[in-house]
Amino acid sequence: MKKILLSMLLILLLLVAAVWPHRGEWLLRAVIGLDNLRHPVAENQPVHWRQGEAAPGDQRPNVILIVADDLGFNDISFHRGEQATLPTPAIDALASQGVSFSSAYAGNAVCAPSRAMLMTGRYSTRFGFEFTPAPRSFAKMFKILPQPPGALHPPEVDMAAVDRLPPFQSLGMPGEEITLAEQLQAAGYHTLHIGKWHLGRDQGMRPEHQGFDESLLMESGLYLPVDDPQVVNARQGFDPLDRAIWLRMRYAASYNGSQPFAPSGYLTDYYTDQAVSAIAANKDRPFFLYLAHWGVHSPLQALKADYDALSHIQDHRLRVYSAMLRALDRSVSRVMQSLVDNGIDDNTLVIFTSDNGAPGYLGLPDLNAPFRGWKLSFFEGGVRVPFYLRWPKQLSSGLQYDAPVSHLDVFATVAAAVGIALPQDRVMDSVNLLPYVNADIQGPPHDAIFWREGAYQGMRAGDWKLMRSPKPRKIWLYNLKDDPLEAQNLAAEYPQQVADMAAQLDEHNRQQQPSRWPSIVSLPVLIDKTMADPASAEDEYIYWPN
Repeated sequence: MKKILLSMLLILLLLVAAVWPHRGEWLLRAVIGLDNLRHPVAENQPVHWRQGEAAPGDQRPNVILIVADDLGFNDISFHRGEQATLPTPAIDALASQGVSFSSAYAGNAVCAPSRAMLMTGRYSTRFGFEFTPAPRSFAKMFKILPQPPGALHPPEVDMAAVDRLPPFQSLGMPGEEITLAEQLQAAGYHTLHIGKWHLGRDQGMRPEHQGFDESLLMESGLYLPVDDPQVVNARQGFDPLDRAIWLRMRYAASYNGSQPFAPSGYLTDYYTDQAVSAIAANKDRPFFLYLAHWGVHSPLQALKADYDALSHIQDHRLRVYSAMLRALDRSVSRVMQSLVDNGIDDNTLVIFTSDNGAPGYLGLPDLNAPFRGWKLSFFEGGVRVPFYLRWPKQLSSGLQYDAPVSHLDVFATVAAAVGIALPQDRVMDSVNLLPYVNADIQGPPHDAIFWREGAYQGMRAGDWKLMRSPKPRKIWLYNLKDDPLEAQNLAAEYPQQVADMAAQLDEHNRQQQPSRWPSIVSLPVLIDKTMADPASAEDEYIYWPN
């Protein structure tokens, strides 16, 4: 008996020794498991999109806004030509059949503020939406999960701010903001949302409270269950955030506030199936469809059929990512074909963009090439995005517009296309791009475009681009006409230009509101390396506050 007890004690000690270094992760697993038990995901429920009645004589265009997530500017073969790892023929066709904007900028270098600007036509800092909504566990996991050994720039967590952070559900866009969907709904459009939202979950903040008649909401972030035989996964062991995503994310959707339920099929294809059904249901009346894809955001999960079709790509991680991009391109193809099938292709305005540039934490070096920087940085790689307008009835094909434009401009452009006014009771930052692309108005739509994430800030005015950071305390100045790849920092050479632009940025800041909730973490972002690359003391970097 004594030997048995000693053996059991030894086994217990070995188990404790094995688990103890990972105790934080096991604690996180336990908390997430309990939360999943309290909030179960039901089996798939079919979505029945409301059938629209015919609106004879109404010649206003339908509007479809397709927003990809974390898509690099040069993921699109329209921009890269023969250098593209993967052709994107459907997205290329959308670009070539309408207007492509070569200098289009995201509202921010991260998703949620960009989406707030797309929906409102206003700098999100005008209404205190400065940081991406995240639960307290987002900050705490950087304390719990082990960081890469030898990291030169570790994440910084403000636990006092974490304690002050309001509940995650209440972090979002205030209900008094007027969205594009609300404006179109008031004008008689049927408004539909499919996919990501990230602008709040409380009453007054959800899509169905912000102007959408119908909303199929992304409730979590898996494309398929991890062990589904039809999925191929790629994990990034060098990224603590990636480990947390695999622990936390579920395969779930909801419809107009219903209980979460499982989608059917690979998420990108599921959203596409639903978009095609929604278009068919509304072909006889003016509609606005906001198709907010999760692709190609991590976790990296591809449909096995897409992965198998790309056997020429040897790197597993790149092959999974490219397969995800293949599904996104297929989505655009199917949506565009549905317009033809329903006889509404000619008078549908389709807008395609991404919420920001591709991230460095995927460990894939060429997603934003040749531009420098990643998602979370205001270098061109973080904020320059694909942006196309296609409207056969009103816009010529094959146009390219080179002056800087912004996500902000979607609101005013759509409003002008459908013949409705902008809100008159607030400052609007959105510009109608139609007269510019048609050469009815000369000159640039914007004198300046601004970005702000706490004290990390930037702007573009004409050919000049300024960025300033408190950590490291540094200013970058580039002339993008002469140096589009931001290779030569001119800040020391042109102090007056720095002073003038800094004064503009300060004046812009005086017109903004404080953030509605505090920043809780600051994350390091290398400008010229991915997270998979070893950092050195010579690397340029910024700290991104959120």
